[in-house]
Amino acid sequence: MSNKMEYEIADKITPQEYLEMRTIVGWKLFPLEQAKDGLEHTTHIVCFRKDKKPIAVARVLWDHGYVVYIADVIVHPDFQGQGIGRDLMNHALDYIKSKLKPGWRIMVNLQAAKGKEGFYKKFGFIERPNPDFGPGMHQWLEIEQQ
Repeated sequence: MSNKMEYEIADKITPQEYLEMRTIVGWKLFPLEQAKDGLEHTTHIVCFRKDKKPIAVARVLWDHGYVVYIADVIVHPDFQGQGIGRDLMNHALDYIKSKLKPGWRIMVNLQAAKGKEGFYKKFGFIERPNPDFGPGMHQWLEIEQQ
């Protein structure tokens, strides 16, 4: 008998569920409309569900050329440490690999949450900066609500 947790794999998550998952892990929120638009324009969503509720989610954003970004890798805290994050990343990477054509190269990017770098190294990701690449960078742009 396997100890592996059983869950359903879906390719959708509602904007409300997505924002709830972000809340559960303490991430910044944004308006429901913005979450809806982001999900609608996501190339691939992988959502693991147990008893019909999301327990993990990741999004793949791809320009259909050579740049892919893995975003929002979230595992509900009640289900962390059970291999679900690994399964989630493997599912996302398998999807990306399935799109490769002979001779193609795809650069897969992500931003690890602080302290989670070791998790992503297991999948072949490298930290920046390093001798070949500068640091990853980002900024948040926002307009105050009236």
